[in-house]
Amino acid sequence: MKEEKNMGITAKKDNDFPEWYSQMIVKAELVDYTSVSGCFAYRPYGYAIWEKMVREIDAKLKELGVQNVYFPLFIPEKLLKKEAKHVEGFAPEVAWVTEAGHTKLDERLAIRPTSETIMYESYSKWIRSWRDLPIKYNQWNNVVRWEFKHPTPLIRTREFLWCEGHSAFSTRKEAEQEITDMMTLWKDVTENLLALKGVSGKKGEAEKFAGALASYSIEYLLPNGKTAQGPDAHFDGQNFAKVFDINFLDKNGKKDFAWQNTWAFTTRMIGLLAMTHSDDRGLVLPPNIAPIQAVIVPIMFEDSKEKVIDAANKLKKQLEAYITVKLDDRDEYNPGWKFNEWEMKGVPVRIEIGPRDLAKKQAVIVRRDNGEKKTVKLTSVNAAIKKMLEEMQQKLLKNSADSLQKNILSVSNIKEISAAVNKKKMGKGFFCGSEKCEEKIKKTEAKSLCIELSGKKGKCLVCGNQSNLAYFGKSY
Repeated sequence: MKEEKNMGITAKKDNDFPEWYSQMIVKAELVDYTSVSGCFAYRPYGYAIWEKMVREIDAKLKELGVQNVYFPLFIPEKLLKKEAKHVEGFAPEVAWVTEAGHTKLDERLAIRPTSETIMYESYSKWIRSWRDLPIKYNQWNNVVRWEFKHPTPLIRTREFLWCEGHSAFSTRKEAEQEITDMMTLWKDVTENLLALKGVSGKKGEAEKFAGALASYSIEYLLPNGKTAQGPDAHFDGQNFAKVFDINFLDKNGKKDFAWQNTWAFTTRMIGLLAMTHSDDRGLVLPPNIAPIQAVIVPIMFEDSKEKVIDAANKLKKQLEAYITVKLDDRDEYNPGWKFNEWEMKGVPVRIEIGPRDLAKKQAVIVRRDNGEKKTVKLTSVNAAIKKMLEEMQQKLLKNSADSLQKNILSVSNIKEISAAVNKKKMGKGFFCGSEKCEEKIKKTEAKSLCIELSGKKGKCLVCGNQSNLAYFGKSY
């Protein structure tokens, strides 16, 4: 077992990205494969990253007045079919329950691909007056979308975890303001917590959420040249409200339909940050999201073991006041083996302390992303580690932003979009967002990702109509 765990990644990120990624997430103990195709087990270390995301996001959502709820996993077929565009968008991905035990069900039950239909049936009962609004509900749950494409752990899976928010307002202005608030929140979380820089904007007509009037997202360019959608927000207008009869009496006593939004953040973000920041030695985690921000590895010999462990425990106690720190005092593994293990798991800072360090009242601190090594006095360890963590967080975000910027090419026609994608880059050009123009773009390996909200105008690279700047890429 020791020999197996000590094996490093045999594939190189630049040469064989899929194999490198597959090995990295398993050996870093984020997830593991199961006997259910497209479904993965989250190991404690990987799940701890998700838990940290949940804690941070949940606190920010509550500041916006969002409340957590829970609705059934199963959705009756009649409910799912009430909104035609919505069900059409999800129909190929829905998994159905048709019998229980030996008894066939009278009506098929969909395993939740998303919860609009089951939640809005209740909203229609709970909302009667403008005083019942706004409703800002969120679920932390799992969903099943039976993807038929090649599954990629944490990126494209048949079951994943997420938060799904479902809001209802009395006015369009309030609903549109929430879209702005949510996109601001997602930018804050992805940049300041995950150190990921993406492009954001409005989705084209063919790419928007099924049943929405408009969809907004953050899109990421990954090291292998593919793109992936991150967190999003959808302005649903009154579409679902009219289908599910979510009406209310306004302040003037007149009947109106609620204005609604949906928004989401998923476990895909674990995969995106792992792909972006990690290297051939294993996982690299931004300090702000790392479950363990520093690990202390004592260098132990029989004649000094007790003193070194005592000093390491004292150091751990003083660091625990402001970071998450682990003391690895296992004596069945040598220090080099431990160095490799924690490097593989992406712990941002390693602290080494041995008898020679004790004699000099010092410790050695090592930064995970660039291997920077410093010898610092024990009285200065707190400040040195705090500074190292801050610098690492900032550097990873800068690396992500710089990489994105240098890999965006200006494009003026479909041929240039295709060329950009073939160079593993993202294209940027004017696009009207129409389904007709999208179809022509998709004849290549690319598609539109999102349309900038900057207001800069130009002619659509497909039809020539007045358009906004948009981004194009080859998506997972």
